[in-house]
Amino acid sequence: LDLLAFHRIARIDLSGMRLIVELPPQIGSLSNLTYLNLSRNLFIVDLPLSFSNLTKLESLDLSHSPIGGAIPYAIGNLTSLVSLGLSNIDLRGNLPLLLTNLTKLESLDISFNYIEGAIPPEIGDLTKLVALDLSHNYRINGSLPFTLGRLTRLKSLHLSGNQLEGILPISLTNLTKLEILNISYNSIGGAIPFGIGNLTSLVSLDLSNNRLQSNLPLSLANLTKLESLDISHNSIGGAIPSGIGNLTSLVSLDLSNNRLQSNLPLSLANLTKLESLDISHNSIGGAIPSGIGNLTSLVSLDLSHNYRINCSLPSTLGRLTRLESLRLSHNQLKGFFEAGIAKLPSIKMIDVSYNQIFEQIPFEFGYYANAHSLNIDLSHNNLYGTIPKSLSNLRNIDLSYNDLEGRIPIGVWYAFPKGSFLGNDRLLLPGDSTTHVLDTSVILPLALFFACLFSAMFIIFIYYYFKGKKTTSVKPDLKHGDIFKIWNYDGTIAYEDIIEATQDFDFTHCIGTGGYGSVYRAQLPTGKIVAVKKLHRFEGENPTFDACFRNEAKVLSEIRHRNIVKLFGFCLHKRCMFLIYEYMEMGSLFCVLRDSNEAVELNWAKRVNIVEGIARALSYMHHDCSPPILHRDISTSNVLLNSKLEASVSDFGTARLLDPDSSNQTLIVGTHGYIAPELAYTMAVTEKCDVYSFGVVALETMFGSHPGDFLASVFMSKLQFPQNLLLKELLDKRLPAPDDEDLKAARDVVRVVRIALTCVSSDPKSRPSMSRVSYSAKFLLDCTNCQLNSMC
Repeated sequence: LDLLAFHRIARIDLSGMRLIVELPPQIGSLSNLTYLNLSRNLFIVDLPLSFSNLTKLESLDLSHSPIGGAIPYAIGNLTSLVSLGLSNIDLRGNLPLLLTNLTKLESLDISFNYIEGAIPPEIGDLTKLVALDLSHNYRINGSLPFTLGRLTRLKSLHLSGNQLEGILPISLTNLTKLEILNISYNSIGGAIPFGIGNLTSLVSLDLSNNRLQSNLPLSLANLTKLESLDISHNSIGGAIPSGIGNLTSLVSLDLSNNRLQSNLPLSLANLTKLESLDISHNSIGGAIPSGIGNLTSLVSLDLSHNYRINCSLPSTLGRLTRLESLRLSHNQLKGFFEAGIAKLPSIKMIDVSYNQIFEQIPFEFGYYANAHSLNIDLSHNNLYGTIPKSLSNLRNIDLSYNDLEGRIPIGVWYAFPKGSFLGNDRLLLPGDSTTHVLDTSVILPLALFFACLFSAMFIIFIYYYFKGKKTTSVKPDLKHGDIFKIWNYDGTIAYEDIIEATQDFDFTHCIGTGGYGSVYRAQLPTGKIVAVKKLHRFEGENPTFDACFRNEAKVLSEIRHRNIVKLFGFCLHKRCMFLIYEYMEMGSLFCVLRDSNEAVELNWAKRVNIVEGIARALSYMHHDCSPPILHRDISTSNVLLNSKLEASVSDFGTARLLDPDSSNQTLIVGTHGYIAPELAYTMAVTEKCDVYSFGVVALETMFGSHPGDFLASVFMSKLQFPQNLLLKELLDKRLPAPDDEDLKAARDVVRVVRIALTCVSSDPKSRPSMSRVSYSAKFLLDCTNCQLNSMC
């Protein structure tokens, strides 16, 4: 396209076109251009230097187009800019002073990037700004510059999701035109300035998740236009000022997780537009004001975990016909049922557990119109009397730890989990039995006693048995030792449980066979399903296989990560060696990709998520473990998927601790097709070997099959796409091309392939580290050398 022929054009809008293009240098010849929107596209190189020639440009939007790197220097010359959108384009580095050249700016959005460092004081020179958004950069730190107070035209200020410290500068109270102020999720301390009351145009104020202290300023009462106020998760103390009742436009009020004391102010009854009220996790005391019943728009009310609210629920709560969720747990409530909360037509969830409710359950409680959708927690109270049959109509109920008596109605018994009735010593099972089977005051101590007794007997037996075995040898043989270790994840697993669940490792329970062991599916008595890898007896006599097996147990018992398969326990004994893993329902990535029906379930977003998960696991092993751990056998066969198609790295039999003081030379291990090429001529293993394997797995995940032929052609063309080959021709054709889905999918697929190409470089030094690949769980490598052709 010859852009010189369009030199008079004033407006270009290519937003959302999903183009994968390289901007030509001739774009700088469009000297009359005033509006340029290139958002939601994919650019494979930085902006050309000629971009700085667009001096008449007033609006530039590059958002959601992954340019990467620092803010382009050329933008500093666009001094006519009124609006600049750079959100979500993978920017890194500091906020450059060149932005202060853009004195005509009214809107600046650099949110959702990876900008770091302090906000420069020179930001105050952009006095025409109306909207400023630096949120969710995660690494912007330092104090808020006092010069922000110069931006008196600001209507919207978003600084959330960073690492800002210090205090809120008094100069912020000069911004009297502000309608939206969001500084949440930072580390701001000190007090909320009294002058906050000057910001009378505020509609939304969010200071949550900081370190604010002192009391709520009385001047908040001036913010009568506020519709949303969130100061949760701070350390605010004192009482809630009665002036809060002046904020009659409030729709949402969240003061939770602070240190507020005293009683709830009666003026809360004035907030008749409130839909959500959360004052949980404070130290509020006294009674719930009856005026709460005036808040007829309430959908959610949470006063839980205050510990000092001591009253019966006011009957006026029965007016809250729109209420769906009521949380009042961990207080000192005395009465509940008379308020008629369960009769409310919209109520779905009630939690009044951990109170002092001393009442009988009304017989008609389960007959209310909405009973079938009601979840209610009445546990840890002082309820007495019998359980009405009508409760079986409820969706769920927890009656544990009360003082209920009599026989449990059979419909109720079978409708809810058995734990819902624990701690009621006088309850009887349905039917003719008179046994107090739920008498936990007897059962629990006895269970603990016998568990300890049998454990002690078992340990003593094992000790003396193997002590006698070891006396026959001068040097103890660790292989013939007995190690049985279980982590209590949700109950007790015994050796016998594994043997019984697998019918002594019967082949009917076998779900796979590997190089040195078979994997069995085992359903424990608790209902939990685990995977058990058992070493073949023949291989157990081979020192190499035995060492691999023990190495896997050692490595996995020392590391924990969401994308590394969880080891629940192991048994190492000469007659029976096995490992107990979490069960991964979908099996290996290798098998899923080779099953056409299952592969279709792996859409592009799920495949990108799988690759990201593998990257996070390897980054953890290489950079967060001490000493670092090398896997040495990353392949699609060793990546397992759970029911949500989330990835976990498995099979650590060949894993090795990386010793920085040794040569780290080793025999070649791994799976053919995934082994780094340098291991063909050197025995030195480094983390870059895992990086290479990761790159192959990433490409295989996108292509649907092993990329062997593609890699050969790529090496011949020096890590560029072969001529006349489109990316869409390589992607798994069982899925629709990502350009037929949303832009994010297309962008992420291209990004995965670009990074995978850098990982499979024949030169180990050219491969990125896994921390670089997995930076902030996104792929942020600068892959400008990866020239991808268009998918279109």
